[in-house]
Amino acid sequence: MAKLKLDKTKWGWWQSAVFYQIYPKSFLDTNGDGVGDLKGIISKLDYLENLGIDGIWMSPVCASPQVDNGYDISDYCAIDPMFGTLEDMDTLIAEAKKRGISIILDLVLNHCSEQHQWFQEALKGRDNPYHDYFIWRDGEPDCPPNEMRATFGGSAWTYVPELKQWYFHQFAVEQPDLNWENPEMRRELYQTIRFWVDRGVEGFRLDVIDQIGKDADKQITNNGPRLHEYLRELSAEAFKEEGLVSVGEAWGADTERAKLYSAPDASELSMVFQFEHICLDQEPGKDKWDTIPLSLPKLKQCYDRWQRELHGKGWNSLFLNNHDLPRTVSRWGNDGKYRVESAKMLATMLHGMEGTPYIFQGEELGMTNIRLDIQQHVDIETLNVYKERLEQGYDPEEVMASIHARSRDNARTPMQWTAGEKAGFTTGKAWMPLNPNHTEINAEAALADPDSVFHYYRKLIELRKSKDVFRSGSFTLLCPEDENIFAYTRDTEKEHLLVVCNFTDKTLPFDAPENFRGAEMILSNYNDGCSELLPYEAVMLYYEDVE
Repeated sequence: MAKLKLDKTKWGWWQSAVFYQIYPKSFLDTNGDGVGDLKGIISKLDYLENLGIDGIWMSPVCASPQVDNGYDISDYCAIDPMFGTLEDMDTLIAEAKKRGISIILDLVLNHCSEQHQWFQEALKGRDNPYHDYFIWRDGEPDCPPNEMRATFGGSAWTYVPELKQWYFHQFAVEQPDLNWENPEMRRELYQTIRFWVDRGVEGFRLDVIDQIGKDADKQITNNGPRLHEYLRELSAEAFKEEGLVSVGEAWGADTERAKLYSAPDASELSMVFQFEHICLDQEPGKDKWDTIPLSLPKLKQCYDRWQRELHGKGWNSLFLNNHDLPRTVSRWGNDGKYRVESAKMLATMLHGMEGTPYIFQGEELGMTNIRLDIQQHVDIETLNVYKERLEQGYDPEEVMASIHARSRDNARTPMQWTAGEKAGFTTGKAWMPLNPNHTEINAEAALADPDSVFHYYRKLIELRKSKDVFRSGSFTLLCPEDENIFAYTRDTEKEHLLVVCNFTDKTLPFDAPENFRGAEMILSNYNDGCSELLPYEAVMLYYEDVE
């Protein structure tokens, strides 16, 4: 199956693309230190070309003390030695480009590491020019400026006795927030982006970008008063090149804000990562560790709103998995008896929609969550929530049940390449535990099985590029209140697509809409003829109007 390549000189090429996210620490280790590296990614480019993807989004590989797994950057223009060198990065960019694959870097522009030269200079005194690169408030040691809490636990303010000031950090203490009100700081960030574009990088995923306009005094983090002003300047100064992709992570986005982020005039960003669908199984008014059963009608209504309201007015990213989320086949599917079927069903549901799909490493294999003891966890958020909840009196078993369902470590276990002792990931001791089920779930087995999840993803990716309806068709939700079936149509003037997904382990009756009776079944995870829906079955029916 030859890969259909996109013309990346045209604005908007990403709207027909499929991207693949790599978490470099867990992808492939080539030097035996137990940590994935750039050479490991280079060695698997043929695997990714075979899958059919058009771009790779890599989680941060810049120099970092790794307090938050690379999202605490100490040098924006250097590669962390654990991953390799700048020369390795140049090789990766060049080799990927030969295969029609763009490299999209993960940039953290909201905060940096406390070990960054800027912050080290800022600590030297209030008169240092770098002091104003960060957010400081005067105060006494026992009285923070306000009661804001950091995402990873504790106060969002840390006191520096020598300066008699507090600095703001929305995440870890070691991740001071950058002061976007300082134009010189912004200019230096734009130069950083220019550095990577000149080396051949073709786009950027922008971490928590909706927080750069914060007002810490008013306890506003997301969607601050100057956010869109900053984004428009960022676009004009750093993303001028035709074809550059910019993807904004925006946990606080709604459809109206997303239209600003991703407007067709490209005044801000190419597309947005929004998380409304991800938060539907969280207890209202509480954090993600308080879960409730997923309501399929609510999920459908959420997708329906985003599909309809952004159509022709903005551009969405389509994803179910990433480095911050548990494995979706364990969360919304069935990772036991129907793991393969439900993994394919979830992929069908997502890839039939309008937007740019992102596949997280291992998703194409149907990788699952892992159950670890708390001593085996490495994620700072997981360890902090365990400590905090025990201090608050939660039952330890209840806390661990939430962690097993929600921890970011679920997504960060090493990639499962083979059934061998160390899953083909490393010859040394892996930086975090391997999932024991790699003996069954691995790339080697998937490539050899024509009915695997991997080959199903290949078909989906090929379909998205071969038919215009996937890119530009309008969306119509069917049976919105049905608690078992997710069905919708996509329509252009002449092309028509029906997607039907069974979210249960039961066989259900199914009647296609009248205009789809006799339509071609272009994809199914059962190939049973579609007279009824088998457990976790998914089908796509398609027809074109006869002129």
